Amino acid sequence: MAAVPAVRFPLFGLVRLLGVTAAAVILVWAVHFRGGMALSAEKDKLLIFNVHPVLMLIGLVVLNAEALLAYKTVPGTKKLKKLVHITLQFLAMFLSLVGLWAVWKFHDEKEIDHLYTLHSWLGLSCIIIFSLQWAAGFLTFWYPGGSRSDRASLLPWHVFLGVFLYVLAIATSVTGLLEKSIFMQSAKMIGRFSTEAMLMNSLGMMLILLGALVILAIFNPGAGKIDTYRGSSE
Repeated sequence: MAAVPAVRFPLFGLVRLLGVTAAAVILVWAVHFRGGMALSAEKDKLLIFNVHPVLMLIGLVVLNAEALLAYKTVPGTKKLKKLVHITLQFLAMFLSLVGLWAVWKFHDEKEIDHLYTLHSWLGLSCIIIFSLQWAAGFLTFWYPGGSRSDRASLLPWHVFLGVFLYVLAIATSVTGLLEKSIFMQSAKMIGRFSTEAMLMNSLGMMLILLGALVILAIFNPGAGKIDTYRGSSE
């Protein structure tokens, strides 16, 4: 099996920095460039839409990254690490469901068809699989808890699906940014080389880098304590 690259830089710090920066950028985009956010709006329905990318990115990308790395970054007992992991995953799932509701409401009120783009298919798939993954993990590893053999059997799949879902979340976010940018350019809302367009492109590149670093952190034995994440089903 090929070796994982050696890490000679503060990997977890860089992941957190990129995550916080990505969250700040999407908030700046929604508030400064797009006029803010609202769960209900009489006139500007786009304020409802703006809730969607903010909550999706913060939930499925930023909080999800922290949850995936909790077994390496959180000090304390294995039970504490597990509690942080499932709590962050639950918050990510909750935010993503609110984000899905917001975009669905926006489409309904603007009389726009649902689920006709690749981005929407990827996003819905991500949310469904993520929710099932969380429920299976909670019931097996937390409460009521499965047998030792059940936990051992599920753990490799739980880890694999966790990484797969993170890659899927990054892909969904990037296609969402691309789709929104193209829609706004086609509607002459922004220019191709406008500050807003460049900000969206930069955010997409940042998310790809963040995804790569999170995956590196998960599998690199030199970064944190990997035995509590991959080598135990307790």
